[in-house]
Amino acid sequence: MNNKNEKIMPGELLLRAREYEAEHKEDYTSPVQPRFHLTGGIGWINDPNGFSLYKGEYHLFFQYYPYATHWDIMHWGHVKTRDFVRWERLPCALAPDEEYDREGCFSGSAVELQDGRHLLMYTGVTKTDDGRELQQQCLAFGDGLDYEKYDGNPVITAELLPPGGSEKHFRDPKITACDGGFRAVVGNLEHDSDGTVLLFRSEDALSWQLVGKVASSQDRLGRMWECPDLFTLDGKDVLLVSPQEMRTDDMEFIDGNTTLCLIGELKESGELIRETEHTIDYGLDFYAPQTVLTADGRRVMIAWMQYWNSVDIKPIEDLPFCCQMTLPRELRVRGGRLITNPVREIEAYRADRVAFSGVSVSGKTELPGVRGRCVDLTVNVRPSHDGVSGSFAVNIAEGADNVTTVLYDPEASTVSVDRRRSGWPDSIQNQRVFAVHDRSGEIKLRFILDKYSMELFVNDGEQAASFLIFSPEEADGVSFESGAGAVIDVEQFTLQIR
Repeated sequence: MNNKNEKIMPGELLLRAREYEAEHKEDYTSPVQPRFHLTGGIGWINDPNGFSLYKGEYHLFFQYYPYATHWDIMHWGHVKTRDFVRWERLPCALAPDEEYDREGCFSGSAVELQDGRHLLMYTGVTKTDDGRELQQQCLAFGDGLDYEKYDGNPVITAELLPPGGSEKHFRDPKITACDGGFRAVVGNLEHDSDGTVLLFRSEDALSWQLVGKVASSQDRLGRMWECPDLFTLDGKDVLLVSPQEMRTDDMEFIDGNTTLCLIGELKESGELIRETEHTIDYGLDFYAPQTVLTADGRRVMIAWMQYWNSVDIKPIEDLPFCCQMTLPRELRVRGGRLITNPVREIEAYRADRVAFSGVSVSGKTELPGVRGRCVDLTVNVRPSHDGVSGSFAVNIAEGADNVTTVLYDPEASTVSVDRRRSGWPDSIQNQRVFAVHDRSGEIKLRFILDKYSMELFVNDGEQAASFLIFSPEEADGVSFESGAGAVIDVEQFTLQIR
């Protein structure tokens, strides 16, 4: 939409984006939109940004290109909510119209200031006269609707990097108010191979100093670490990052762009003494999570529900948007693991309860009233009455030519998800297997379905797995299968949100 060589006045690109949004506002309420998973309405989105509580409402920004359904020069889109389910769309918040961000306003965060202003902190991307790409951390101040970039930008530059730090891969600041001042964690690439998270501190959010290195990939957990988020939860310090170029031979992570949770203790030096590490989500479509601390003390996370390897594939042509966010999730730490469950607010939208208890399944079984593509479905599985425990499958989004299958194998203690018949082409990864905790043949599976997506929560949030599915909406069947026999309890609600 804009020529990078064109002379742009500050504010002009933002005005263009807002005018374009107004011209296409009918797309925001189109029937093709998911019912409660957030999209940009139009155009392209990726990382969630600026997830924050401001004047009693939760604001969310996101990487955004309004003019087409592909990645391009990044703006910041903007929405807000009171309950994490219904979102109000607000005009585009940031556009790349300054010398220091002319190549894009990359990911960042937000915090409410004591003087009532809303502070956005983001990565500005530019190129030097000799062609080098430069990423620096910048600020904008606003009132929840309009934002003005700080005259002193950038505020954290490559000059503050430790030796070996990359000025090209230095992005995604997460700012937090603490100890009468502010801290920010920023992703960086060190010595061109080691992903790191750096900790900075400031008294006024304007002048920053490097504290130290929080953690690094140690040349084994991916390369560049994107989108760090550092917080304390249930007595532990938790670091979330999104590594690029992960290579693994086990079931814990997927290759490519993935996610990582480190749990431990943060030292005064800024170093996190890690105790446990694991992936955040075991699906194929989950990246760049960001969290907010709610007014009632919960830690809530949202993420980009997409995989970079499949962004160029459009299973449904002519959608006005590309990509969406997960349903926000509540976090806890238990037994050295990050526990994730759908926000409790979703329960207010439940209707039409259908429940069955103690159903014996041998072969393929369907239950009356159990079906749909906008549902909250929970299935408790246990061995058959004679104690035999064999593999068990739940088929969702099932139709004449479509099905997505979740298979539990108690002998191997694994869950596998197969979406090869969900509308995706064979050219991408469509199967995922991950290990689950052994419960003597028992498992609890909760499915949140919404048109183009399935979010699976295992054993009350011990693990979660996110998948996009694009089978026709009329493929809404649900069935259960067991060869050796199993006993199940089923509870389903439709979700009435539009």
